[in-house]
Amino acid sequence: MYSQFFVQAQSPIVSPDPLIFIIAGVILLAGLIFTYLILKFFKTWLRARLSQAPVAFGSLIGMWLRKVPFELIVDSRITAVKAGLEYTTDYLEAHYLAGGDIANVVLALIAADKAGISLDFTRACAIDLATKDTGKTVLEAVRTSINPMVIDCPTVSAGSNKITAVAKDGIAVNARARVTVRTNLDGFVGGATEETIIARVGEGIVTAVGSAESYKAVLENPDSISKLVLSKGVDDSTAFEILSIDIADVDVSDNIGARLQAEQAEADKQIAQARAEVRRAAAVAEEQEMSARTQEMQAKVVEAEAEIPMAIAEAFRSGNLGVMDYAKYQNVNSDTKMRESLGSNEE
Repeated sequence: MYSQFFVQAQSPIVSPDPLIFIIAGVILLAGLIFTYLILKFFKTWLRARLSQAPVAFGSLIGMWLRKVPFELIVDSRITAVKAGLEYTTDYLEAHYLAGGDIANVVLALIAADKAGISLDFTRACAIDLATKDTGKTVLEAVRTSINPMVIDCPTVSAGSNKITAVAKDGIAVNARARVTVRTNLDGFVGGATEETIIARVGEGIVTAVGSAESYKAVLENPDSISKLVLSKGVDDSTAFEILSIDIADVDVSDNIGARLQAEQAEADKQIAQARAEVRRAAAVAEEQEMSARTQEMQAKVVEAEAEIPMAIAEAFRSGNLGVMDYAKYQNVNSDTKMRESLGSNEE
């Protein structure tokens, strides 16, 4: 018996298999990952389940892997479901990945549904993406559709608080309008903005005042301006629907017609003066030309007189002129000079 125990004591010790450690490590790692996922997503999953807006665990893990804020998606879905709207997380996640604001879209859909406005998820997402770089949101668009807003025409930022227009009698009239609009959700995507509304209303005011026979007609019936502007359809192809145009203020500015006539008369006077100056300059030039011609003729006379002594000398040499003839010529010259001298003294 002792020998049998000695033999067993001398037998080698068997080491455990390494595969067992690998399997145990994998199981432990899987357990840790499972525990981590349970701890990370269980609260969100339970909140959705208790809110009757269940979200599968796999969807939560997928959103987490796609770097989508699953809590925001789940909270938005819970908000929609509580309001009676049913949207899957796939729709919400797709709009988030497109760069949209899920929270505003859901709130806008709820507001539109409560107000009885027809707005589906696709159009709300399109409006949200269209207003992404404008500083506005789809929620503001829906609220404006429910509660109309007032636009001042012209705006304070335009540098002037009134629009100046001239009636047919030449009197300028200052007018300021307040335009009540609400959002046109059907034409919001691709529609013109508030600046277009303000520009068109301002153009309509100028047209209405300009077509009036007198400024008195404008002051007596300022509503004629708003009627004409509304009839022009200034809200076509815009993101808004005009409900009313109210003329908040209208007054007389200036007698533009009289001022233009005075300016025209001054311009005519300057033109007449310029033409008279041209004629005067032409007369002066002609006078100078005549003086030059006179001097030229006098020079020719002097030149001709200078040839007389030469002609007399030639007549003497040729025998055509005698001494007595020359003496008579000298007497005639002396007599002429005497007469000229007596005439000048009498004057």
